[in-house]
Amino acid sequence: MPDGERHEEGDAAAAAAAAPDVNFWGEQPATEAEYYAAHGADGESSYFTPPGGRRLFTRAWRPRGGGAPRALVFMVHGYGNDISWTFQSTAVFLARSGFACFAADLPGHGRSHGLRAFVPDLDSAIADLLAFFRSVRRREEHAGLPCFLFGESMGGAICLLIHLRTPPEEWAGAVLVAPMCKISDRIRPPWPLPQILTFVARFAPTLAIVPTADLIEKSVKVPAKRLVAARNPMRYSGRPRLGTVVELLRATDELGARLGEVTVPFLVVHGSADEVTDPAISRALYDAAASKDKTIKIYDGMMHSMLFGEPDENIERVRADILAWLNERCTPREGSFLTIQD
Repeated sequence: MPDGERHEEGDAAAAAAAAPDVNFWGEQPATEAEYYAAHGADGESSYFTPPGGRRLFTRAWRPRGGGAPRALVFMVHGYGNDISWTFQSTAVFLARSGFACFAADLPGHGRSHGLRAFVPDLDSAIADLLAFFRSVRRREEHAGLPCFLFGESMGGAICLLIHLRTPPEEWAGAVLVAPMCKISDRIRPPWPLPQILTFVARFAPTLAIVPTADLIEKSVKVPAKRLVAARNPMRYSGRPRLGTVVELLRATDELGARLGEVTVPFLVVHGSADEVTDPAISRALYDAAASKDKTIKIYDGMMHSMLFGEPDENIERVRADILAWLNERCTPREGSFLTIQD
């Protein structure tokens, strides 16, 4: 790796140490604990070291006061993002609603260790996440609780890959928010660019040269919220690294070819105006999946950042649909669920 790139991009954990102490909600409340309390939740953060040895920064959000949760929700963020900025707002909402939520910054993201936004092996990252998730599930106080996966964008793809790599009974369901299930032909690099990228990545996988559009502009509808998203000190705003792009192409090709093997109960929510991930691919997932319990909801005019970047009334609508779906599946009923809504 060139010395200049090491200095410019650095390690994710080192970047965290240098980041200013700010919060996505503004100056007040002054602390995370006060913010959580004001929103009916408790929260904590720590580090977890999986067998692979890369330390992951983790967070937990629980119903305030120590009450028993209805279920556990294991959350996965998207590419270039982290679990400490606006991602927390959904976790706090679910905690206030009776769920215990757990998440980790992916390797190379947020406060976890690794070169920033460098994910050359998604299977290794999935193994790290699974080690953390299973360590939480093994706790005595969590015995017998339903366990759900929750993923946004690339995190949605990771959730499905986790499902495909684990026993079917391990998960009570999955919530997929604008998931990156497959790179749409509409935005996939044309031949022979993927082949060229793969070849060059063998020699310079960390090189950050792949051109990409401004994801905030394409994801966040409300202008004032774009400013908040851009203020995230942990957000990776550089060009994607060759090794990461090649690995995402490989992983989404695998997932796209295995949609028919999906059997986990799932809810997929997607905005019709999403230009980052394709709602047509979410429809393909719904059509192909073997799951007996599957629901898709396409929200007219919504963009990629459905749980932060939209007007508040849109966010409340999506949150309500997610919460209703989770609540219903905390008390399993006989029969199948097949629902499609626009």
